[in-house]
Order: sequence, then C-alpha cells, then structure tokens
Amino acid sequence: MARQSRWRWRFALVAAVLVVGLAALAYMLAEDAGMDRLAGQLRDRLTLSQRAVESEIERFAYLPQVLGEDERILELLAHPSTNRVREVNLYLQTVAGHAQADVVYIIDPSGLTLSSSNWSEPSSFVGHNYSFRPYFADALVTGRGAYYAVGVTTGVPGYFLSSRIDGPEGPLGVAVVKVDMSPLERVWAEAGEMTGVADASGIVFLSGVPGWRYRPLHQLADMDRARILAERRYDGIDVAARRPLVPGSAAADLTRIFEDGAQGLALSTIVIDPEGWHHFSALPLAPVREEARLIAGIAGLLSLVCLLAGLYGFQRRQLTRFRLNQKAMLEERVAERTSALGREIEERKRAEAELRKTQDSLIHAAKLAALGRMSAAIVHEVSQPLSALDNTLAAAALHAQRGDEPKSTASITTGRDLLKRMQRTIKHLKTFSSRAQALPSDPIALAQSVTEAIEIAAPRARERGVTLRFEPCELSPLTAANAVRIEQVFINLLLNAIDATASMGNSQVLVRLQWDETRAAVHFLDSGPGIPSEIAEQIIEPFFTTKATGEGLGLGLSISRAILEDYGGSLVFSPAAGGGTCATVWLPAAIASRSLELAR
Repeated sequence: MARQSRWRWRFALVAAVLVVGLAALAYMLAEDAGMDRLAGQLRDRLTLSQRAVESEIERFAYLPQVLGEDERILELLAHPSTNRVREVNLYLQTVAGHAQADVVYIIDPSGLTLSSSNWSEPSSFVGHNYSFRPYFADALVTGRGAYYAVGVTTGVPGYFLSSRIDGPEGPLGVAVVKVDMSPLERVWAEAGEMTGVADASGIVFLSGVPGWRYRPLHQLADMDRARILAERRYDGIDVAARRPLVPGSAAADLTRIFEDGAQGLALSTIVIDPEGWHHFSALPLAPVREEARLIAGIAGLLSLVCLLAGLYGFQRRQLTRFRLNQKAMLEERVAERTSALGREIEERKRAEAELRKTQDSLIHAAKLAALGRMSAAIVHEVSQPLSALDNTLAAAALHAQRGDEPKSTASITTGRDLLKRMQRTIKHLKTFSSRAQALPSDPIALAQSVTEAIEIAAPRARERGVTLRFEPCELSPLTAANAVRIEQVFINLLLNAIDATASMGNSQVLVRLQWDETRAAVHFLDSGPGIPSEIAEQIIEPFFTTKATGEGLGLGLSISRAILEDYGGSLVFSPAAGGGTCATVWLPAAIASRSLELAR
C-alpha cells in the first residue's frame, strides 16, 4: 500500500511539472506572437493617423506665403495707416473664413501685430508683440516657421505656420496662420483611438485620451524645461510637474507602460519630419495577455487530458477488479445495515410506545395530584348536601305522618335537588380523573370548558376563601381539542391561581376570555406574589415546584404546556396589571357561537 502511494505521488509530481511547463511555454509563445501582431496593428494605425496629421498641416501650408503676395498687405507693412489696417483686417477676416483657419494675422519686423482676422473680437491679436515666439524668429531667419503652442492671448492651443514677407530693401514682416487641430482629437476620441502627438521636447499636445494632454511623453531634460518656459509654449500649464506618460528618458519603437498603475499598454512611436514631433499610438495589452492565458490553459488542459487518458488506460483493469470487490463488500454492508436499521426501527417503536405510556401516566398522575389537593374541599362539598339531604328526608317523613302532603312533596323535591347537585359534582370528578388520551378531538366551546373547570375548582376556592370570577366574551370561540384535556389545563391554572391568591390573603381570581377571529386567549389573573425573575424560566420544567413536599409533583405546568402544543396552542406567563401573575392560554379559534349564560 505504501509503495502504491509513493508511486501515485511521483506520478502526480511529474504530471504537474509537465503540465505547468507546457502551459508556461505556450503562454510565452502566444504572448510573443500577440506582441508581434500588436506591433503590426500599431504601425498600421500610426501610418493612417500620421497621414491625417500631415494632411491637416498641408491644408494651410501655402496660406502664409500667398498672403505675402497681396498688395494690400505689402502696402500696410511698407506704410502703416489706420485705413490700411482696417482694409487688411476685413481682408484677413474673409480669408480666414474661406480657408477655415483659426486666426490669420500680420506681424511687422519688430514682432508687433498690425492686422488680424480676429480684430473685432475681445481676444484680438492686434497690438500684441509676439517676437518671443520661435515661429516669428524662424520665419525672419529662414523664411518659414512652424510651431505648436498655447496662445498667450486667447489661451487656445494651435499650430502656427509663418512665412516671411520680403520687400525691395529686406524683410517687411511675417504672415502667420494659426491652425486649430482639435478636430483631430475629437475624431480620435470618438473612434476610441489611444493616439497622440508630442512636440520635439516630448510634451503631448494632441491626444484622443484627455488625460494624456500636456503630459511629458518621457522624463524632460533640464534644457527642454528651460526652453518651454522661455518660449511660453504652454503658457499657464506646468507641464514639467506632470508625471511622464512612459517611464524612462527616451522613446523606444515598442515599449510597455502601465497607465495609472493599472492598465497595461503597448506604445509605438515614430517621428514626423521636419517638425520633429513624436507621433505615438497605444493599444491595450489585456487582449494579448488574455489570449496567451487562454492558449496556455488549453495547452495545459490538453496535456493533462493526455496524461489522464494514459493513466486511465493503465488503471482501468485494476479499477474493474477493485469495483467487483467493492460491490461484494457493499452488498454485504447493505445487508448488515438493513438488519441493523430493522432492529433500530423496532427499538424506536418500543421506545415511542413506552414514552406515550409514560406521558399518559404522568398526565393521569397530575390529575390525581390535583384531586388530592382538592380532596378536603370536595369532601366538604359532598358532606354538606348529604347532611342537608338527611334533614330534608326526616322532615318529609314527619310531614307524611301528619298527612301534610304539600309540605312532604316540597321536602322531597328539595332532597332531589340536593341529590342532583352531588351527582353533578361526582360526574365532573369522574370525567376529570379518567384517562383522556383516547378521547377524540371535537370543536368545543371554550366558555363551557372554563365553566366546567371553575365548578371543579370551586370547592378548593371556597375552602381557601377565594372567589372565582369569569368574564366571557359575547361570542364564545370554538377550538378543535379534547374537552377533558383542555379542562385539565384550566383546572391546573385555576388551582395555582387560588393557592397564590390565598397565600397573600387576597380573595379573587379573575378568568377572562377573549378572541380575535384567528386565535382565542383565556387569561387567569391572580393577586398573588407573582413569579420571581430568577425562576421565571424554570417554572414550566418538569418536577420543578415551589410548594412544600407532598403538595405537588411539579408536573402541572409542564403537562399543561404539552397538552396545548398538541392542539397548536401555547402557555405564556406575564405580570398582572395590579400585581400577581397573568397566565394566558392561546388556542387557535374556529367559528364563534353565542356565549352561554354562565354563573358569575
């Protein structure tokens, strides 16, 4: 057995190493292939978006040079005047509208703007000096200039194209066209393209991702920081303080970044000449990694399936033999367990029968104990009618001897009434003392059951000097139960209430009947000392009693609760309003009948 266990562990270890190794190899190969495919997609995207950027610039590349050929502009630069400024302003406004340029303006050799297409707007360029801008200096030196920056006057970014305007004696000024490139950003954003353009220093000024704009593509050099500040390229924006988009100090053809520390991206960059811009595009790495994980999982699963298939073929014969042995053992165990279950069922049936027998005996013992508590009162209750009956019969005999027939008849009638009273009392006692477990459950009127219980407990109450008062409701609720067993519950509660009330020297126990169409409540309110809180949870436990030895078995409340639970009822104790205890019997209520006229 130990040898077989060692062999299994070795096989499992070899299989795990093989499966994990193949899965890891498949992951690396799939990831490399996915990265190559991703790089191709990035190159294709860069080619398309680069052409879009170049086309946007080429749309306006001719315009500054064309403006320099216009006689009105040449006259303005050669001989500035208010009338010429107004005339050129209107002309430039018309040109900007037809060409769809953001702003078109003319600067003199000192850098002062003489005329602009936005002359009528609050953010007019007229009168502003832009000699600090590189596009102005480059145009004066080389004839042409290009520069992307945030406007110091309007705060609106744009691409500035400039051309030098020459006269017979040298440069007359510079014509500038400001191009709004934000439509490119909107197109990229709507298409979900993670594409952008950074200037020669590496500051991203166009991007389809808003969070990338005005962030360094890489870590800025000190020289670049100083030049950006001097040129006021991004006036009002502290680009140097922003976190670089790509870690490191130089761009690579294909690198990986972790945007905000969460999303993995593959980034590819090319340079747009002659501006020296860095045009880049990014794609998420998640699909590549997901595909690599899927391929690795499939490879691992296939290798595992192959290993398991081989193991299955090897162990199939042994497993068949083992199953045959197990089947025989199982049949033997099933037979043994069936026999044991049969014995267990018979034993349980005997135990249940003994339990029912013991419960019935306890209930009967509780009845006899209650009768024992009332024995003296019952003897007194019967002896009084017997004495009265003897006197009544003697009087009847005397009246008969005298021939006084009316008086004799009256005496005999009185004697019969006394005899009926004794018969009724004895009938209640016989019914109460009988074993009631075999009696059927029928709809019974709770008011009648309470009355019967009061009649049985009345002798005990008179003996202890306690008055029993019953307050029925107008409609007596019915409940499905055995009348004798319910009366036993009521008698137990009445006797406890009588004893508690008498112990305090009080004289009244109140029984109140209520119902709410779904359940009925019988309240037994005594004026005794109440139930101490330390024994409140113990009073219903079997054989728990606060009475002296010989006065009770401690079974009355426990049996009462068990009887009520058989009929879906419950027994609840609570403090009474004026002191003492309120014992409430809850029972399911059926239909209601007109309440019987009961003696109070």
